[in-house]
Amino acid sequence: MRQVVFAHFLTRLPGDAIIEFDICGEDGRAVYHNDSITINSRGHLVFGGCDTVELARTYKTPLYVMDEVAIRRAARHLRSALEDVYPDAEVIYASKAFCTVAMCRLVDEEGLSLDVSSGGELYTALVAGFPPEKIYFHGNNKSPEEIEMGLKAGIGRFMVDNLFELELINQLAGRLKKKADIILRITPGVEAHTHDYIRTGQIDSKFGIGITGGQAQRAVEKALAMDNVELRGFHCHIGSQIQEIEPYVLSAGIMMDFISDVRESTGFTASELDLGGGIGIRYVESDARMDLPSLFAAISKTIADKAERHGIPLPRLLIEPGRYIVGEAGITLYTVGAVKDIPGVRTYVAVDGGMADNPRVALYRAQYEAVVANKANLRPTAVVSIAGKACESGDMLIWDIELPRVEPGDIIAVLSTGAYTYSMASNYNRFPRPACVFVSEGEAYCVVERETYEDIIAKDRLPGAIGQARPSAAAL
Repeated sequence: MRQVVFAHFLTRLPGDAIIEFDICGEDGRAVYHNDSITINSRGHLVFGGCDTVELARTYKTPLYVMDEVAIRRAARHLRSALEDVYPDAEVIYASKAFCTVAMCRLVDEEGLSLDVSSGGELYTALVAGFPPEKIYFHGNNKSPEEIEMGLKAGIGRFMVDNLFELELINQLAGRLKKKADIILRITPGVEAHTHDYIRTGQIDSKFGIGITGGQAQRAVEKALAMDNVELRGFHCHIGSQIQEIEPYVLSAGIMMDFISDVRESTGFTASELDLGGGIGIRYVESDARMDLPSLFAAISKTIADKAERHGIPLPRLLIEPGRYIVGEAGITLYTVGAVKDIPGVRTYVAVDGGMADNPRVALYRAQYEAVVANKANLRPTAVVSIAGKACESGDMLIWDIELPRVEPGDIIAVLSTGAYTYSMASNYNRFPRPACVFVSEGEAYCVVERETYEDIIAKDRLPGAIGQARPSAAAL
């Protein structure tokens, strides 16, 4: 059971939030992931300098809210922490975490490269004016159309996931008279301690080419023999929401050994090593925050030690964080509708969103903290469970959390929802997808408009036979 009330911010809010006033104070200030959260004199939760209750009134709910300042600070912290210990390094934002035209523009402004994993994400980046040479194209089943789109745009790297794709890229690049720079995705056999569905580094995975059995070695030999691809290096990704340093160190060592083996057998020296992303954030009190300087120092030391032992040059080091940059920089606002008490069992607080705008709870049993945004300065009085409005019994946002008395019309703020909510939202039950607002030092601006019912049916069609006549009962 989790409780998040202003008297407990010091230990309860994700991000080591700190309360700087007492219960009777007129106003106060809390620190939550780079000063995102405060509480004003009305007792309202303030995010990025904006009163969340006013945001809910202005933009309606459900509403995604992203703190631009927090995003920028996270990006800069990553760059500085990595470059301090490994100067020849590059931070690549994994756009699948949160991808909009505004976000791609922000990533470019912060000097990061961009990881895309579909034609849609690539198209968004190009519309945003993102430099194509700084785009890395992932995905385990890129279509010919997507590959051609990347080739014509002149993207920086194709992250090749399998031998079929390798052949396809070589073929299409030849047809277009282009040379494709590629990085082979390798599965190093490392299993991070995350949910089964977000482990990707183990041998039994839909992603990558396995080291065992010589598959990765054969892929290297094929790539080196091709006329229309240029092999630059190797990539691995061991999972998501990882909160331990050891798996990264282990995978870095395995990949450096592989680079050495490839050099010995083929003469090819990889110039780039991409260790993927997956750096965890704090969703709830029990989550540990990754110590970035320690993580990067440990990775850097492993790479340097292996390079010296094998007598190979240090590769350029690439990392691909997504969640770490946007996760704690986002919240989702909901309006409370029905409150259903089952005596001696549970009290359900139903909100106007749920699994359609945040499927992570249903998919991964993800956990979140929440605040009653219009009563952020009140003590908890009851244990409740926050339920979504989709027609699914599994549509729950939070089980058993201590909150102040919750009533219809209250605004619930679910914290740390910046990653994989907007990106994974759907129109299940034909719910319109929410708007998304960026906030920055008290200013708010819409970066994604709320869908309408008209938007939902815009692509529906009525074939003439259906629209003109109904079959008789006998025909049925």
